[in-house]
Amino acid sequence: MLRKISTLALVTLALLSVDAQKNKNTQYNDGVERPKLVVGIVVDQMRWDFLYKYQAKYGNGGFKRLLNEGYSFNNVMIDYIPTVTALGHTSIYTGSVPSVHGIAGNDWTDKETGKNVYCTTDETVNAVGTEAKKIGQHSPRNLWSTTITDQLGIATNFRSKVVGVSLKDRASILPAGHNPTAAFWFDETTGNFITSDYYLKELPQWLNEFNKEENGKKLVSNGWKTLLPISEYFESTEDNVAWESLLGSAKTPTFPYENLAKDYDAKKGVIRTTPFGNSLTLKMAEATIKGYKMGEDNITDFLAINIASTDYVGHAFGPNSIEIEDTYLRLDRDLEAFFQQLDKKVGKGNYLVFLSADHGAAHSEGYMQANKMATGFFGEGLEKTLNDELEKKYAGSKLILGIDNYQVYLNQNVIKEKGLETDEVKKTILGLLNKDKRVLYAVDLEEVAEAAIPEPIKTRIINGYNWQRSGDIQIITHDSMLPTYAKKGTTHSVWNSYDAHIPLIFMGWKVKNGQSAKPYHMTDIAPTLAQMLKVENPSGNIGNPITEVLEK
Repeated sequence: MLRKISTLALVTLALLSVDAQKNKNTQYNDGVERPKLVVGIVVDQMRWDFLYKYQAKYGNGGFKRLLNEGYSFNNVMIDYIPTVTALGHTSIYTGSVPSVHGIAGNDWTDKETGKNVYCTTDETVNAVGTEAKKIGQHSPRNLWSTTITDQLGIATNFRSKVVGVSLKDRASILPAGHNPTAAFWFDETTGNFITSDYYLKELPQWLNEFNKEENGKKLVSNGWKTLLPISEYFESTEDNVAWESLLGSAKTPTFPYENLAKDYDAKKGVIRTTPFGNSLTLKMAEATIKGYKMGEDNITDFLAINIASTDYVGHAFGPNSIEIEDTYLRLDRDLEAFFQQLDKKVGKGNYLVFLSADHGAAHSEGYMQANKMATGFFGEGLEKTLNDELEKKYAGSKLILGIDNYQVYLNQNVIKEKGLETDEVKKTILGLLNKDKRVLYAVDLEEVAEAAIPEPIKTRIINGYNWQRSGDIQIITHDSMLPTYAKKGTTHSVWNSYDAHIPLIFMGWKVKNGQSAKPYHMTDIAPTLAQMLKVENPSGNIGNPITEVLEK
């Protein structure tokens, strides 16, 4: 009898051991099932239709793997304006909007001083890894809400390793949250990845070794040629059109860009406007996973990656260029290699990936003109014109501080000094703007709720309005009106679908394959991750979990 009991106990212990080993990859000591690693990939300026525009040329292991193994949401919109980088990354990771999380633009105007404020500049911190002081003086202190990465840290008593990686400071810093392991960004004076002492007192040894490899120099050494024969890029316009910018020392916007290596030696930042900036970022991501041993224990880690060169190339050449097509074809191959590394190092099924974008992009003005579609430019000389008209009426010097993010900032100090009424000045400006045939709507931001503006535009204005950091009047132009600084290439920042319709795909840990056309918002990403990770929503969250991806 004792032998039978002993045998039964041994069998039970063996089964428990097998079960414990089975759950080792997804369970740590609080008993909650989570993936070993979460990887957020935000592709800068990726329009949703790019998933399909070049699909015939994509391989099976990058974008197609995401679509074939993951769950794709085809009707995800950004629910605020302006649709720019800092807001996109912040809203994805906070589940919130500028009105709440405080990041009102890449830049905004300080209403007291009239000075420009960059979203992550922090002069109280010092650069680490570079002599270029200003390039390193950044932190998340302007961010008011917590992020999903913060919430994971809170849930695990900050035992989770959380890291942000990007060529851009803001796209590394804001997703990583307030108390990450680190955030790293590119220093174009040296070609290295750096940080600030908000995070670390010195660069980790593994990063010093990575920087010494001069991966950027190696990646551009053979110039930039098209991946495929250029005649096969039939999804794109001709290689030389009037609305494309020049790259480095190139005399024309045409392939091959043979001077790239020399251009890089002269100015490392040129790599940003090539597909090799994406390759460098993903190499850095792999080094980060290895250096910090992410995904190697039972405490869930989080790596926030921004793929930024898609944005730089888009700005320079536009979304219908051969340059942008080649950038996406190369990114597809880079993603395939990166996913294979995750399979090898973390284990397929042990990690969770989501891919989205911070914003889209408008078609180039020249492209629209060539194809007989409405377009044009807006804003050139607007601030001077308005100030001149105000001077005539009120004899008030510079009643407008500036125009940022399609918002007019009033100079309240001058208005007060002149004994003027703010509402009267606003009405005068609105009257002038509404005479401009390029303007669809101009509205007092304190009175948007009562304005005769249809949805979803009205709600997006309200969500984007931060009373402490936004301007006083919002301008909405007609469709496809680009600001005058974008006479070459393209830009983004408006409510229209070309800027606001973004991809969203989840793949990996506990995610089934499928797709949905139901309407969702960028702000729904963070609460969905919160449900999957069994952590609290970020503090300013206004989004809702996407139930399809949560269903068993």
